[in-house]
Amino acid sequence: MAGIVRVGIIGAGRIGQVHAENLAYRIPEAEVVAIADIDERAAAACAARFGVPAATDNPHAILDNPAIDAVLICSPTETHAMLMEAAAAANKHIFCEKPIALNLAAIDHALAAVEEAGVKLQIGFNRRFDPNFRHVREMVAAGKIGEPHILRITSRDPAPPPVSYIKASGGIFLDMTIHDFDMARYLIGSEVAEVFAAGGVRVDPAIGEAGDIDTALVTLRFENGAIGAIDNCRKAVYGYDQRVEVFGADGSIAVANNTPHNAVHSDAEGVHGAKPLYFFMQRYTESFIEEMRAFIAAIVNDTPTPVTGQDGRVPVVMGLAAWKSYKENRPVPLSEIG
Repeated sequence: MAGIVRVGIIGAGRIGQVHAENLAYRIPEAEVVAIADIDERAAAACAARFGVPAATDNPHAILDNPAIDAVLICSPTETHAMLMEAAAAANKHIFCEKPIALNLAAIDHALAAVEEAGVKLQIGFNRRFDPNFRHVREMVAAGKIGEPHILRITSRDPAPPPVSYIKASGGIFLDMTIHDFDMARYLIGSEVAEVFAAGGVRVDPAIGEAGDIDTALVTLRFENGAIGAIDNCRKAVYGYDQRVEVFGADGSIAVANNTPHNAVHSDAEGVHGAKPLYFFMQRYTESFIEEMRAFIAAIVNDTPTPVTGQDGRVPVVMGLAAWKSYKENRPVPLSEIG
């Protein structure tokens, strides 16, 4: 399409504000014209902060607005599929944060609506756009380490979220590990055939009382024969721990943590460096910009989006398989889930 892409944002929480800021100040091909949130004060505050002309507590004010070309769905998970279907019916291009839904029936219904409408859809797996991880993918795809044998992903948060969030999140595998499931497929370039999950409550008993776990190890068996391991924990006292290694027949490639600086201080007490960046808002600043730039470019140039609805569906299948594996203490083929 020619001209500026006019965008409406549904959800003025933390991630909605990130996208609003990036669209307002860093992506000149787009203009945010409205923002909606069930808390109208939050919508108004976000609109005022980033120069958005309209704020409302009604998402249909965005969906029904013929001047809006694309919708960003940044609201709570339980609203994603419903709003995706409504946006498709309104002929809006869609960016939706992960996960699309916590069950496959809702996901499939929403994806069918998108396909029928013929609009573009991108799912918010922002880590694909991180320059470090993207370089790993490019090296693997170019054969620089030969045939991949082993993938290792470490992903640990600096502190757990509130228990109220845990209760509605779908649990660690559908909330936290889901990013790593997407990374696994992306980095290796192969689908996962089977998962085996172990875990426990090592951080906060209240998380267990809410029906979740806070520490997990998931092994993956890929269709191409590679194997992988993902380790997660809701609390790493030293900061946001985000590391990856792919080992192959001809070498390996690894990504260490990003830090505020790379200065190393050596003295009689030891050798000291900076802790990792504290959380995802700092660690993935650039990737949030790049994923939104890619979405807008797909609309402007009428090209496919780089993270599709199927890319949004498969990590949910993996998450459901991981929960089944954890509960039944056995490897679970993804074919059992769907």
